[in-house]
Amino acid sequence: MPKMIFVSLPVTDLRRATAFYEAVGAVKNPQFCDDTASCMAFSEAIYVMLTTHDKFRQFTPKPIADARTSNQVLLCLSADSRDDVDDIVGKAEAAGGVADPGPKDEYSFMYGRSFEDPDGHMWGVNWMDLSAAPLQPDLASV
Repeated sequence: MPKMIFVSLPVTDLRRATAFYEAVGAVKNPQFCDDTASCMAFSEAIYVMLTTHDKFRQFTPKPIADARTSNQVLLCLSADSRDDVDDIVGKAEAAGGVADPGPKDEYSFMYGRSFEDPDGHMWGVNWMDLSAAPLQPDLASV
């Protein structure tokens, strides 16, 4: 069985967060949803569990960080093309997110942009030409 990743994100408004992630291409899996959590699938292996703050607190004794003022993790999705990167970030902005809170990555073999969801969680979206990447002498510095 292939490995799967589940990223849990605390959100202040579950309905708004669910609609946002649907707008950027995730599919809601109702099998793992209730009024405290939404399971959002980006692929057969990548899931984002959107949880209310009360639900999130059941999994950790640590305080929930405010993603608008601090970062604990940077998340990144791959894209099939440069246009796909722009499309996903555009959908995020149209759904109430913030486009490009971080700098764009622009290399001959890689293109990346970012967005922030309504709760401040920051996501990167990157396209890479893996066949060209090893040819780049400055790849180690990227």
